Amino acid sequence: MQILKEKVIHDEKCSYLEERLQSTHYQVIDDCTIEHCSTLIHQGWRRFGAMFFRPICPHCEACESVRIDVKKYNFSKSERRVLRKNEDIDIYVGHPTISHEHLALHERYHRFMQEKKGWDYTPTTTQHYYSSFVHGHEDYGHEVLYMYKNKLIGVDIIDFLLDGISSTYFFYDPAFEKRSLGKLSLLKQIEFAKEKGLDWIYLGYYVKDCDSLNYKADYQPQETLQGRPDLHQHTIWK
Repeated sequence: MQILKEKVIHDEKCSYLEERLQSTHYQVIDDCTIEHCSTLIHQGWRRFGAMFFRPICPHCEACESVRIDVKKYNFSKSERRVLRKNEDIDIYVGHPTISHEHLALHERYHRFMQEKKGWDYTPTTTQHYYSSFVHGHEDYGHEVLYMYKNKLIGVDIIDFLLDGISSTYFFYDPAFEKRSLGKLSLLKQIEFAKEKGLDWIYLGYYVKDCDSLNYKADYQPQETLQGRPDLHQHTIWK
């Protein structure tokens, strides 16, 4: 394992809140072990490909790292309905791959979210998709493919770590919006974790005033990371 690059970038456009700037700590790690990846995620970092990052904005704490307590989580009646409604969907779990289907689905999803929620739109490219979701997956990085009648309708990028699942990114076919596939993907993660005896679903950042992220508060019980611990500091979740 080797840190190939490390940098802090200040005054970028905030990814979550309009009219704010963000400071971000980045590391590019080659051959990151599951032990080190688990530690970084536990301390509030996120992984996309070989790149790990976390916000370190000096005057803002809007980004809160949250995790679902799997062992105490009970599915609600509405969540069980979502699971039953989608029993005709085939689900496959494996290491991340890339195909024309992946790229086309990613493109459709982002055009849809641009119209629905005003997301910034960047055309999907093979290089960007590979570097974000396929490269650096090691043994712990996986994709969950959701198929309906042999058609790819959803892709969930996750890491199976030592104590839980890191929920990285999910995108789906807008034609199946009424299926609640985003909720389904998270419920399936909880099922996977329960089956494997894992304690947590690491959801990444919850930002109260960001419409794209505030859904995370619905999944209780959960804990929030306290502060921004460094690698050798004691980590507290409450």
